[in-house]
Amino acid sequence: EFMQAFWDIEEAQDKAIQLLASFVRDKSALPYLLTFTELITFAMKTHVDSLKIQVDGCSLLLEILSQALEQDVVVSLDENVTSSLLESVRQHSENEELLSLVCTLLMMISATEVAAENLRKVGVIPDLLSILRNFLHNEQICLSCCGVLWSLAASENNVDQAVLKSAVPVTSAVLQEHLQNGRVTESACSALWALSLQDCLSENDYEPTTALLLDALRMNPERPVLVKNACLALASLLRLSEISALRFIMDSKGSGINLIKDAYHLHFDDPEVVENICTLINEMVQYGETMVFVKSLPLAQPQKIVKKTVRAD
Repeated sequence: EFMQAFWDIEEAQDKAIQLLASFVRDKSALPYLLTFTELITFAMKTHVDSLKIQVDGCSLLLEILSQALEQDVVVSLDENVTSSLLESVRQHSENEELLSLVCTLLMMISATEVAAENLRKVGVIPDLLSILRNFLHNEQICLSCCGVLWSLAASENNVDQAVLKSAVPVTSAVLQEHLQNGRVTESACSALWALSLQDCLSENDYEPTTALLLDALRMNPERPVLVKNACLALASLLRLSEISALRFIMDSKGSGINLIKDAYHLHFDDPEVVENICTLINEMVQYGETMVFVKSLPLAQPQKIVKKTVRAD
């Protein structure tokens, strides 16, 4: 009632948000805090020029949603929430702290189909790409934005193809910048996989993207999620182009075949990783010349996977 009565007074809204934030640590307060999400975003929208309310409001929403996730509580956020967050991004496009908070929020809410659809409606992708270009050094921003891109590109209700295609060079730049950061690389690989599935890569993208994905595998072989994402992205590229297949087996830093052999030995007890390695090998065997090359290498275990995959087809 207080927030509704004094909706136009910035100081009153800020004090209300701070008061709500004091209850966040009490897990039993979550059901009550969830009822305030719309009021918090309304305060942010009303006072969009106030950086303090934007930061405090986003921090509180992030705490509430994080607790809901921990407690397996499904949170339904309407279009007003996503549009409010986007207005905040556009009003404070140079504030790195706020953008990091907002992008993390967008990644969390984009996991649901309804929220992803709302993000499509408000046209969030150009804003995300602009943020990535300006803050390519920021690991959290890159991780979050690539997560949102994956959610939107992987969905059946796709956004404009031209907009998705413009995400390819930016996502590749993220991967190149953060190859040694496993979490960011995982997110970037998943985004590239989704973009390749939507046929967003041009012929000129095939070879450099394949090389980047191989570098990601080469530098982070111990991370199962990364291996899964990279293998799926590579499989998609090999399905699209022989150029990718040639780069895969003849990369100047070492053959991709050796990389997936090593990945298999590291993760042979993880069914999902093995399945995705199988998917990649199954794409390789579509190229006769590639298969000749495969058979010339000492790949005892991976060859068994190939046979299993072929029989499944």
